[in-house]
Amino acid sequence: MNLEVILVELFFLVLLALLAGMLCSLVRIPKLVGEIVVGIAIANLTINGQSIFSLLELSDPQNFAVFQVFAELGVIFLLFTVGLETPFHELRRVGGMATMVAVLGVILPFVTGLVLMLFLNFSTIESLFVAAALVATSVGITARVIKDMGKMETTEARVILAAAVIDDVLGLIILAIVSGMSSGGHLDLLDVAVVAGLAVGFVLIVMFITTLIPRLRQARRKTNTTSKRQRRIEVSLLPLALIVCFGLSALASYLDLAAIVGAFLAGMLFAEFNDLWPGKERFEPINEFLVPFFFLFIGLQVDLGQFSSLDIILLAIAITVLAIITKYVGCSIGARKMGRGSANIVGVGMIPRGEVGIIIASIGLTTGALTNNLFSIVVFMSLATTIIAPSMVTWAFKRKDSAKPTFKSGKAIK
Repeated sequence: MNLEVILVELFFLVLLALLAGMLCSLVRIPKLVGEIVVGIAIANLTINGQSIFSLLELSDPQNFAVFQVFAELGVIFLLFTVGLETPFHELRRVGGMATMVAVLGVILPFVTGLVLMLFLNFSTIESLFVAAALVATSVGITARVIKDMGKMETTEARVILAAAVIDDVLGLIILAIVSGMSSGGHLDLLDVAVVAGLAVGFVLIVMFITTLIPRLRQARRKTNTTSKRQRRIEVSLLPLALIVCFGLSALASYLDLAAIVGAFLAGMLFAEFNDLWPGKERFEPINEFLVPFFFLFIGLQVDLGQFSSLDIILLAIAITVLAIITKYVGCSIGARKMGRGSANIVGVGMIPRGEVGIIIASIGLTTGALTNNLFSIVVFMSLATTIIAPSMVTWAFKRKDSAKPTFKSGKAIK
């Protein structure tokens, strides 16, 4: 690994991401779309017969690993910051609604995806893995859009975030079942129960600790009798926040949950200290640097050369359309009590599969359950939903806002 090469790569990648974001802002498209497109261009365009990917030396495994670390840190810090804007007491209020959204948003895509793949004469294992990829939701994509729009305080944002956490736990259980069937040909219920128990237990324990923080702070204020002569240890909350963020992210990853779930829960913990520590402002500069790498990395995983066959293209489009419709319908039905406008926002907010769908496809490819063609199809679906969803989320919020009556002299203007 050459430091000079790494620095040159960072120069070009940050510059290209910045220019793409500025261009998207001019045409009122979410910045992340431009960052993903830049990644696709780097991975697939050539100059004088040589790939840009190779010219930037990103094809070197060591250099690519460094870039991947930046990408993973970017989405971890993004979700930690989202958690900072999501106090647990606000999330708890929408828990029932979020559960309904997550459950219907898992069942409908999985069942319809499985039926379609079996109808097209794919094997049971292939069908199960594709259906499992349809279940996934990448909260990082929607969170970035909602955050950029300044809508993190809305009820719709709370429901989407809570549903995404529940969705990740349900998706992990489904993946455990599918992986077990693909590796051994049989289902070990004990292994599935252990995976489910650890995942659910992790989330519940962190949430329980979060509920205790306000009480502990209140009790400390009542019993604080420290005299002026006693020394106090001053601890900056920034390194403490980093420790908790990395710790819970690592623990979530160890339990086979997405690391971003741990980062989000860590952010929720520190949301209880917003009156003492403006954590959001401290992390914004970090996010501005690292988050674009995550979306660039998603684009880099698209190999357009895999779509040379018309059959593959048609199946990829069909799977993508199915992924969009089933997720939207399932989640919007789950949120129907919120009203049509809000249910519409929740439905489109849960559409992007992003890196989660790609990870599931990678597991299927590694275990031999998926062919290269099916892997490319799932990656196409994950990327397509990631690119399409941000504009849909923006449109849904604007549509709801425009539907609100305006008031003048105490009377509503329709």
